[in-house]
Amino acid sequence: MGEAAVEIVKPRTDTREYRRIVLRNSLEVLLISDPDTDKAAASMSVSVGSFSDPEGFPGLAHFLEHMLFYASEKYPLEDSYSKYITEIFTARMELEDENIFSCIWIHPKDASSSEVHGGSTNAFTASEHTNYFFDVNTDCFEEALDRFAQFFVKPLMSADATTREIKAVDSENKKNLLSDAWRMDQLQKHVSAEGHPYHKFSTGNRDTLEVKPKEKGLDTRHELIKFYEEHYSANLMHLVVYTKESLDKIQSLVEHKFQEIQNKDRSNFHIRGQPCTSEHLQILVKTVPIKQGHKLIVVWPITPSIHNYKEGPCRYLGHLIGHEGKGSLFYILKTLGWATSLSAWEEDWTCEFSFFEVVIDLTDAGHEHMQDIVGLLFKYISLLRQTGVCKWIFDEVHVVGASMIEASNDKLLWERSFHCLR
Repeated sequence: MGEAAVEIVKPRTDTREYRRIVLRNSLEVLLISDPDTDKAAASMSVSVGSFSDPEGFPGLAHFLEHMLFYASEKYPLEDSYSKYITEIFTARMELEDENIFSCIWIHPKDASSSEVHGGSTNAFTASEHTNYFFDVNTDCFEEALDRFAQFFVKPLMSADATTREIKAVDSENKKNLLSDAWRMDQLQKHVSAEGHPYHKFSTGNRDTLEVKPKEKGLDTRHELIKFYEEHYSANLMHLVVYTKESLDKIQSLVEHKFQEIQNKDRSNFHIRGQPCTSEHLQILVKTVPIKQGHKLIVVWPITPSIHNYKEGPCRYLGHLIGHEGKGSLFYILKTLGWATSLSAWEEDWTCEFSFFEVVIDLTDAGHEHMQDIVGLLFKYISLLRQTGVCKWIFDEVHVVGASMIEASNDKLLWERSFHCLR
């Protein structure tokens, strides 16, 4: 284990202390000490996501994310991790009859602040990584961190829990079917190249995780454990830990709890090639939304701006295309009564490909003039191309970005922390 020599840039007003270390098992860790905080937090990013789903098992990476919350060899009681984080970990037993007892978990609102752990926990699965995180009161942090570490040391994935959690994933997917954002996201994937991982269905449901595997003679739990063993390796993990203790004490805590994670010396999954070829471009797709309203989304495949992060081309373009001042594209559309909002940003980026999106919320009148709006958008882009990069605008975007870092809050702290490790 050693301290990695790397400069960590932070705002001038930031009094927190930072340290980046690498454990003996190659797990990279960013330690953050904040003596003034009453909350502690941790997050683990694993460089494995839905792009690594095996053939015939869409949604397996996401399903594994769900399963790691259940239990571990050290803490075998199901769901005890989440209960410890979010509620008081003491049960009040009430006799319902002479033979049956019910266990009532006391929610923080039902107990004094000194008794509760007052935290929250969640996770998400992206294309190339899966992230697990929690926050909790500082006096409960050490045990919470130990329970969290067991996700990656020796999780238990029982057959019963596997069956139950398939239903939970299926319910999540059914909920997503009522979300226009999720529907549009999957539609964009559907019109990409079939051989590219981006084309996959990444959430999973009962059909992909149980029904079809059974038809092929596959056991879901076996495939789940196999996926975990093949992909979850310490050298593909990046941890951030934030609490009030000194850096030396946090480091000792992390070394003790996370050095047992196995390093299987796995390689990062990198997809080669673009998800969109010429046949997937210059197409128009019309959909009927769940919610009332009209939305115009124009998408371009681009080179990921992470390769040019110092220049920030997408921030520059997003600033100009999404500008709302007089003379801007949105100003014209709003004056015409065609749009109520306009935004532009980079979306769905990986190290190999990315997309730039312009999203316009249309009025009923704007919906009738959709082609005119697209024409104005491309004329505006053509004007930007003719004008070239304007130095004073570039400098203004840079200053705004720098001021956001200087006025950072906890959310920006976490975002910066993960960029340090990715």
